[in-house]
Amino acid sequence: MSYISGARSLPNEQVRIASTKIDGIGPKKAIQLRYRLGISGNIKMNELTKYQIDQIEQMIAQDHVVHWELKRGERADIERLISISRYRGIRHQDGSPLRGQRTHTNARAARKQIRK
Repeated sequence: MSYISGARSLPNEQVRIASTKIDGIGPKKAIQLRYRLGISGNIKMNELTKYQIDQIEQMIAQDHVVHWELKRGERADIERLISISRYRGIRHQDGSPLRGQRTHTNARAARKQIRK
């Protein structure tokens, strides 16, 4: 079992499936990554050499915003919305639904937070 950019990959998974477990890398980016490195489509993670794994990590670090960087960026966006008192920021602060969902009968998790 190996870790690539903070995501655990199982040894018997294909490279394209294992790389989609990384936050910020979807199916399309996984296929592009595999083609750029010249890795076969059916190769499994346990068949990769240490050099190929290092190349994957370097390529991801150079070209993609992943894992902690992605989460930090999302949190910064939310903090910005809260600081300028936008409607979405206030809803984030309250823990209420943001996108116009009904709250009278639904959003029970959000309403439980408000009651406390």
